[in-house]
Amino acid sequence: MVSRETSVREEIKAGIKETWAVGLGLVPLGLAFGLLITQTGFQWWWAPIFSILIYAGSMEFLAIGLVTGGVGPVSAAVTAFMVNFRHIFYGLTFPRRAIKNKLGIAYSTYALTDESYAIVSADQDRNPSGAKILTIQLLCQSLWVIPGTIAALIGQAIPQGIHGMDFALTALFVVLAWESFKANRDYSLPVIAGLFAIGAAVLAPSQMLIIALTLYFLVLLLRNSSPRVDEALTWKKGGTDD
Repeated sequence: MVSRETSVREEIKAGIKETWAVGLGLVPLGLAFGLLITQTGFQWWWAPIFSILIYAGSMEFLAIGLVTGGVGPVSAAVTAFMVNFRHIFYGLTFPRRAIKNKLGIAYSTYALTDESYAIVSADQDRNPSGAKILTIQLLCQSLWVIPGTIAALIGQAIPQGIHGMDFALTALFVVLAWESFKANRDYSLPVIAGLFAIGAAVLAPSQMLIIALTLYFLVLLLRNSSPRVDEALTWKKGGTDD
C-alpha cells in the first residue's frame, strides 16, 4: 500500500512537472516588471511587495502607472475590477474543494491566476489533488516573484532614464488579445474596443483607460443578455469562423 506521504510527494512532483513549461513564461515578465519598478523610481523592495500583495500580473504593471499617475482609489478599484473580472468565473470552476486545509483554500483563492487556472484545467486526471493544485500555484508565484525581485535589485545598478521596459505591459496585452481573438474571430470585438479607446483618449485622456474599459464591459454585458444584439454586432469574415 502506498503511504500518504509517498502519495503527496508524487503529487508534488506531478505538479512541478506540469507547471514548469508554462511557468517559465512568467520569468521574462517578472524580470521586466522588476526592472520597470526601479526604472520608474521605486526602491527594489517594492517589487516583492507588489508581487505578493497584488499578485495579478497585468494589474501589477497597471498599478505602477496608477500610483505614479496619482489615480484616485475609486478609479483604481474600478480599473482593477475590470482587468481581473474574469477571475470571478475562474473561481466558479476551480477545484479548490480538493484542498482540505482551510489555510490552503485561502491561499489557493488568493493565488488563482490565468496560468494556474489553465494548468489545472488541462490536467488529464480531471481530478487533481489538493497537494498538486497548491504546488502548481506556489511554483507559478515563485517564478513570478523571485525573478521580479532579482531584476529589481539589478535595476538599482542600471542608470535611470532607460526607456522601453514599460512596453512589457503593452506586449502582454497584445499577446492576450491576439490569443483571445484567434479563439473567437469576431472582428467587432477589437473594433468596438478600439473605437472606445480612441473616443475616450480624445474626450478624456486622463481617464481614457477606465472609461474605455467601462464602456466595453457594458457592451459585453448587453451582448451576453441579448442574443439579438449580439447577432447584429457579430462580424466574422465570410460569416463563419476561420
